[in-house]
Amino acid sequence: MRVSPFVPAVVLLALSAPAAAQGWIEYTSKEDFFIVNFPGEPVITSISYPAEYGVMLPARVYTVDDRGSRYAVTVVDYTHVDQIHAERVTGCQGYPDTCTNRAANDLRGALDYAMSQFLQRDAKVTYYGYADTDRIEGRRVQLLNPEGSRTFGAVYMHDYRLYILEGTMPASAPPPALFQQNFGMFDRNMERVRYTSIYRHGLPAPPREPSPPGGRLRGC
Repeated sequence: MRVSPFVPAVVLLALSAPAAAQGWIEYTSKEDFFIVNFPGEPVITSISYPAEYGVMLPARVYTVDDRGSRYAVTVVDYTHVDQIHAERVTGCQGYPDTCTNRAANDLRGALDYAMSQFLQRDAKVTYYGYADTDRIEGRRVQLLNPEGSRTFGAVYMHDYRLYILEGTMPASAPPPALFQQNFGMFDRNMERVRYTSIYRHGLPAPPREPSPPGGRLRGC
C-alpha cells in the first residue's frame, strides 16, 4: 500500500517497534486524547506536518499493518499555530499579503485542507461527504485505488487537534468499520467527549452529555 501523502515531512522519531497481527484491541492515546480500535499495537512516529499556509506543526502517526491492510491515525497539534505564524511574519518587509498572520486561516481550514490531500491522490473518489462522531464535525471520503485496493478516510478536529483516519484494504477485504466507527476523543482530563449539538472547532463548544460509566481514564 502507498504511504499516505498526509505525512510527506521528514520522520523525526519512531517510538515503538513494528506491530504484528495481535487481534483487535481498544487503543487509547493519552498524549493525543483519542481512542480507536486497532488490529494490534500501533507503531507511533513523530513527524512535522506541513499546514496549508506554510508552517510546520508537530504531529504523530499511529500505524498498524495487518494482513495486507493498513490503518493509520495522524494527529496534528494546532495548539501553538498562532504563535508559530506570528514568529514567521515578525519583521516581515514583503508585500502586505505575504506578511499576514494566517493562523486563523489554518485553523478554520484545517479539515478541508486535510481532506483535499485525499482528493488529490491518483485514485477514484467513490464517496465524499459530511460526518460527525460524538457530534464533533468532520468529513469522510472513500477512494478506489488504481491497483484495486480501497481507502476509507475521515478527518475531525477537536480542541486544537486535527485527527486524520485512514484505512486501506485489499479489494477482497471488508470496509474498516470497526476502525472508523469506534473512534472517539477525550478532553485534556481524559474525559470522553460527546456533545448535545454539533461541535465546530473555532466556535464556542456546545454543552456536553454526561460521561458514561467508565468514561474517564486515569493514569499517567
